[in-house]
Amino acid sequence: MSTKGRAKRRLGGDVYLPRTVDKLLDDYLPQASAIALDGAKGVGKTGAALQRATHRYLLDRADQRALVAANPDGLLAPGTTLLDEWSRMPEVWDLVRRNVDDGAPPGSFLLTGSATPATAQGTHSGAGRILSLRMRPMALHERGEITPTVSVRQLFETETPCSGEIGGKTSFTLPDYLEAIEASGFPGMMGLGRQLRSDQLSAYVQRVIDRDLPDAGYAVRRPEALRRWLAAYAAASSTTTAYSKLLNTTTAGDGSQPTRDTTLAYRDHLTQLWLLDPVPGWSPSGNPFTRLQQAPKHQLVDPALAATLLRATAASMMTPRSSHLAGPLFESLATLTVRVAAEAIRAHVGHLRTRNGDHEIDLVVEGRDGRIVACEVKLAAAVADSDVRHLLWLREQLPDDVSDLVVITTGTHAYRRGDGVAVVPLALLGP
Repeated sequence: MSTKGRAKRRLGGDVYLPRTVDKLLDDYLPQASAIALDGAKGVGKTGAALQRATHRYLLDRADQRALVAANPDGLLAPGTTLLDEWSRMPEVWDLVRRNVDDGAPPGSFLLTGSATPATAQGTHSGAGRILSLRMRPMALHERGEITPTVSVRQLFETETPCSGEIGGKTSFTLPDYLEAIEASGFPGMMGLGRQLRSDQLSAYVQRVIDRDLPDAGYAVRRPEALRRWLAAYAAASSTTTAYSKLLNTTTAGDGSQPTRDTTLAYRDHLTQLWLLDPVPGWSPSGNPFTRLQQAPKHQLVDPALAATLLRATAASMMTPRSSHLAGPLFESLATLTVRVAAEAIRAHVGHLRTRNGDHEIDLVVEGRDGRIVACEVKLAAAVADSDVRHLLWLREQLPDDVSDLVVITTGTHAYRRGDGVAVVPLALLGP
């Protein structure tokens, strides 16, 4: 579980910080002929893939695309071939699929992509042939600063629900979490000064608008309208605010606003670029609940992008002017951390909210066997009985499915309450 002192592999002149998805790659490469590693630009996909690749083609470069087009059989070289940014040349997906069908050995192909192709016409899904893994920005436990003591995997492994040993202490407090939000989970941002990092995050957003969306087949006619919509989306982080309400907040100074169809196009194309990372509504497979809201919880791929769009800093979130953003963005950071840990065990993460709002749970992690770990996120160090009532209600409804219940906090100690609920500071939670 420890991240301190762990081995770091060198990539060129840079230090590569091991990621949670590395273990999945190492487990699956000896078994799967082709693996696709998906995620937003800058999350570290290429760096992770290069640790394992024998050959590489950088398909965002025209000369590399021409090389593959001229000699597609060259992809069959012995070892592992990396096809970086494969969506810039969608036909390689079918080339890989056919090679897998023809008996390519395990570990033959790694594909990394920062976008779903604008059109999937003629492109096979790859189901049963190409294994897909998701990579997100660095969760808190991946940044090399903390030592987690509570494992999401172990929360699923207790024989008796809500009974596993919980412990650990951290020096992280609220200001540290706000700094972590501002610092970003993009590996390329690590070590940058505050001003340069802020400028880089702003440039990231602008590059999505000016270049990435057009490259994905969507021409942005009014870039400033899209930026306003993105800011509205960021302001709705960790909520299920209706898209119609987001639209109402994007009116420009001249009274104009984008149309509903335009904003739906924003949403769809930004999701294709993995920039939006909404948490879907969850319902149990047995579905004993008759009235659940299925609207997603809004999240950007990195809470630092939300902070950038909202002009929020760690310092400003400690003041009355921006303190209202601290809770939602702390939940965004917790959501990122839980999702990265859940991917390590191939679990799904959703949220639960009844339609009348009587009960809601921030994060529900569902394992492959249907067992669940339910989590509430609380921007506070102390936990009261009122903070766990929805978790206890869920255990009453699904006694055979609940493996554990957790409140994620900004406190310093991890422990288990008398009612079985685990209280875990975010800094102590890992895969």
